[in-house]
Amino acid sequence: MSAGTFDLTARDETWVKRVLPVLRLVAKKYFRSEVRGMDKVPDGGVLLVSNHSGGLMAFDVPVISVAFADEFGAERPLYTLAHDLIFTGAGKDVFGKFGFLPAHPKNAVAALEAGAATIVFPGGEWEVLRPTSESATIDFHGRTGYIRTALEAGVPIVPIVTIGGQETQLFLNRGDALAKLLKLDKLLRIDSAPFAFGFPFGLTAHFPPNIPLPSKLVTEVLDPIDITAEFGTNPDHDEVDQMIRKRMQHALDGLARERRFPVLG
Repeated sequence: MSAGTFDLTARDETWVKRVLPVLRLVAKKYFRSEVRGMDKVPDGGVLLVSNHSGGLMAFDVPVISVAFADEFGAERPLYTLAHDLIFTGAGKDVFGKFGFLPAHPKNAVAALEAGAATIVFPGGEWEVLRPTSESATIDFHGRTGYIRTALEAGVPIVPIVTIGGQETQLFLNRGDALAKLLKLDKLLRIDSAPFAFGFPFGLTAHFPPNIPLPSKLVTEVLDPIDITAEFGTNPDHDEVDQMIRKRMQHALDGLARERRFPVLG
């Protein structure tokens, strides 16, 4: 099996059911998560497109996963497209059991054509490591491959936005210059290496990792988008991407206006 492709059958429903209570405890008690509109996700294959927040210890993934399982049951598979780094060593077996797939178009299309819900974070490490001052900004870094994936698999897109993740510690800068200096973009496919301030190690470049603050995470699931119905059979991918990000930004702006205090929510 190549590094890019992955076996969908690696997901183990028994393992998922075992870890869900722990994830639910962390999501609902520690992060006081609130997820709205999960019932909007249609049956069958669907591409969930989300913003990404929280640094190297992002918890928007378990928050969404818990809400998805609460709505549809652990029996309905949810696959998560993730950076190759988490599949190094034992990570391949561990994360594979929970439905994580390397973020490769073939994996995404295979999962979607199998009728599974699949979540992608187009902004990836660029967005998840953005400064806290940009916590309410959708930034996919020009990546539009998710549009092609949805069209190839013939599935709708359901946008999802979450606020609060970039308050789990204080991200001070973007760190793209440092990433280039250290050649992380070449070695690890990471475009950002920001400095962050948190507990217990204070100012770090993410190593050693600080413990995320218990910031309240609020998530909103938006209405499904049928690309062909809205844009025709040969849509302009940049136009579709611009529309999706505009809707997501509008929803995220609404969540930001509701937020009265950092971390507390």
